[in-house]
Amino acid sequence: MIIDTLTSPVILFFVLGFVAALLKSDLTIPEAFAKAMSIYLMAAIGLKGGVEVASSGITPDLIAAAMAGLALSFLLPFIAFALLTQFGKLSKIDAGAVAAHYGSVSVVTFVTAKEILTGQGLGPAGYMVAVLALMETPAIITGLMLARRGAKADNGNGGTPWHEVLTNASVMLLVGAFIIGMVAGKDGFAPVKPLFDTGFRGVLCLFLLDMGLIAARRLIQSRKITVRLVTLAIALPLINGAIGTALGTFIGLDAASAAALGILAASASYIAVPAAMRLALPEADPGIYLSMSLGITFPFNIIFGISLFAALAQAIG
Repeated sequence: MIIDTLTSPVILFFVLGFVAALLKSDLTIPEAFAKAMSIYLMAAIGLKGGVEVASSGITPDLIAAAMAGLALSFLLPFIAFALLTQFGKLSKIDAGAVAAHYGSVSVVTFVTAKEILTGQGLGPAGYMVAVLALMETPAIITGLMLARRGAKADNGNGGTPWHEVLTNASVMLLVGAFIIGMVAGKDGFAPVKPLFDTGFRGVLCLFLLDMGLIAARRLIQSRKITVRLVTLAIALPLINGAIGTALGTFIGLDAASAAALGILAASASYIAVPAAMRLALPEADPGIYLSMSLGITFPFNIIFGISLFAALAQAIG
């Protein structure tokens, strides 16, 4: 499974971008095109998930997975916060901000995992898109609470930015497309299927090429990432992913969906949470939380994590 993952064009395009940036190539993806690709990918994954749920209906598995996802997003930041302050030696403010990233999820990691697992005959259930959307927000609340409580004072930045969190572009697009897919069903999806299904893998390859470039360049530019933080940026997805996979198996999900829950738990946000932290916790250092989540954890999950958690789900399932 690891060999199949590493030889997938989707992964190899990411590696190409990462290596190109390390070699200081002038290869770039225009910003407007990259944004268009991200909109396309989120709309496609939301639509297809909604269509699948419309076909299967609201099931006990969906409800159980949703509750498990919410619990993970609320609770995983506590583990990250403890490790980041005790082992990582971060301040309470920075630890809270980083912990929020590791409790939330990466849409791109999930999209990549779903495509790879499906290609290997382990396609997760469509309702996992709904779980993805639910897991975006709770970790932000926990992270802010930990940061503010750890600092022993409200530093005057206001409360949790509910409007900005709930109307974040990725949340709105994923949830909106998911609802559209549920309403339209298979018959309604059929006319647009060639656009959102046939071209999906090709667009994902180009998008991951861009993400490889960004991840490597962010890592090169960082000046505050210590060996301890690098270790945690790899250890946290392993810990969180193992917890998520085991929980998914315990509540009765099939191996593919349990692996997807593990991958969601292992992923770290670098879109929704940084935007929220920038507004609610501006004193936290973006050079730390972006370098860890995007520069280290994201490549680790894409190259190794997906196959590891899929193998773990099959082994314990």
